[in-house]
Parts: sequence; structure tokens; C-alpha cells
Amino acid sequence: MRFSVYQLSRKGGRARNEDRMGYCYTRDAGLFALADGMGGHPEGEVAAQLALQTLAGLFQRDAQPRLPDPQRFLQDALVAAHQALLRYAGERALPDTPRTTVVACVLQGRHAYWAHCGDSRLYLLRDGRLLARTRDHSYAELARALDPSAGARRNRNVLFTCLGSPGKPVVDGGGPQRLQQGDRLLLCSDGLWSSVADEAIALALAPHQVLSEAVPALVEQALATAGARSDNVTALALQWDAVEDAHQAAQPVSTVSFASTIQSAEGPAGADDDFDDAEIERSIREINEAIRRSAQRRGGK
Repeated sequence: MRFSVYQLSRKGGRARNEDRMGYCYTRDAGLFALADGMGGHPEGEVAAQLALQTLAGLFQRDAQPRLPDPQRFLQDALVAAHQALLRYAGERALPDTPRTTVVACVLQGRHAYWAHCGDSRLYLLRDGRLLARTRDHSYAELARALDPSAGARRNRNVLFTCLGSPGKPVVDGGGPQRLQQGDRLLLCSDGLWSSVADEAIALALAPHQVLSEAVPALVEQALATAGARSDNVTALALQWDAVEDAHQAAQPVSTVSFASTIQSAEGPAGADDDFDDAEIERSIREINEAIRRSAQRRGGK
């Protein structure tokens, strides 16, 4: 399995960055995820981080080195992240539960699978054309489904589900989508898509655009459009470069190599608000150790 990836998060006009993003991979499968902690509730950044760490821990446990059922994994993992948030709030007697949106994607074999809860989005693009996009769990999206002429901005920020809410979360999935070489996927928070139209996103991720240049340009476009009141803007884009070799994939292995880049989008204390791959890679060892300890704690319960 071969892919190229670039990711970036900016604080925008907010006091803190409550977005989180990252990816994990084994030899045969990859998990890519993004979470947007919700304002108006306590510890949004903790909610986003805990959700991604839960997904990463479950992926490390189940991808040996492939997932038996990628779509089932995504559904169960998002529900597990929701339950982790409820436990976190209960253990600390918080008056309200930290909440977050999540969008996650698995690449395995020749296919992509995805699931989401809330209004963080996934775009699937081929040759600059939009093949698929997740549908926001917002009242604005419901209104458009019932009446395409409904105002696009009405109740845009009002969600009817998220992880950490009192009720059972709504988790929608997509795939399997067979991939072709050069296909691109974008996971992004609403700070990006609320300021950059779908058509502009597709154009920015056209094949002739280099990911390491296209992603920063998209983020900067969103920040410039939103101005001083910009939300956090986070984007993770990847390109499917080649399918795995079937003969190689069939060979037994004694150990499963796992790597993860899931960490805090704000980085170490005092770090710059920009968050890119160079900073992420320096933290892989610490992240793997944190996931190992988390898995041990779960196993001991």
C-alpha cells in the first residue's frame, strides 16, 4: 500500500485550536482521521484528542496488519470514542460532556471506506472531479435535502448529533470505493469548507497540484476569506499512489509494524500554531507509548 499525505492545522481567530488530526498505518492498511472539538462545551480540544487516540488504539489492536471489516471497524470505533468521552466526563464529574465531530477513513487493499459524525467532511476526488462528499449532520443539511432552494447558511453551525452528546450518536458510513492511482481524499474541519466552496476545493486538489502546496493554499484561502473571526482550519489530504502487491501481501509476518502521527494539533507548549508533518513525525515514539499504555489500561478493566 502506497500513499502520500500532507496535513496542516491553523488556529485562525480563535483563542485555542480545538481541531485534531492524524493518521496510523500498518503495512496493509491506513487510518486517517480528523476531529473538531465543539465550542460551547468544556474541553473541546480534549474531546477531539481523546476521540482520535481511541480510534488509533483500536486500529493498532485490530489491524494485524489488515482490518477484518473496515466499515464495521469505523462504525464501532466512533461509538467507542463516544463512550470514552462519556466516561471521561463521568470520572471527573463534569457538569457537561466534552463533544467533538469526527471524520475517519480507512484505506485497505484497493478501496477506501469512511465514516463520520457531525460536520467534519471527507471529499473524494478523481482527476479534479468530486466523486463523493460526506453529508453534514446539521439542520442546514436536512433543510437542503428537503428543499434544495433552502438557504445554505441557515443553522449551518447547529448539529443534531456529535460524539459526547447524551444520546446515541448518528454515524454514517461510505464505501467501499475502489480507488484508482492518483485519487485524492481530503478530510477537513468546517473552518475550511465553510469558507471554500466544494468546486474550489476540487480545483485546488486537481492532479497537477502538489499536495504539499495545495493544502497550505486551501488553508490560507479559508483563513483569508473568514478574516479575523476565522474558525480553526484543519485539512488532511492524501493521494492513493499504488495498490499493494498481492504476492507480498500474502506473505506471513511475525510482527506487525505500526506507526501513528496522532497527537495534539497545538504541539508542545510554546510551539507555533502551524502543525505539519515535520512536527508530527518527531512525536511518533511518544504517541505509540501513550497508545500502548491506554491499551493496557483497557485490558485491565
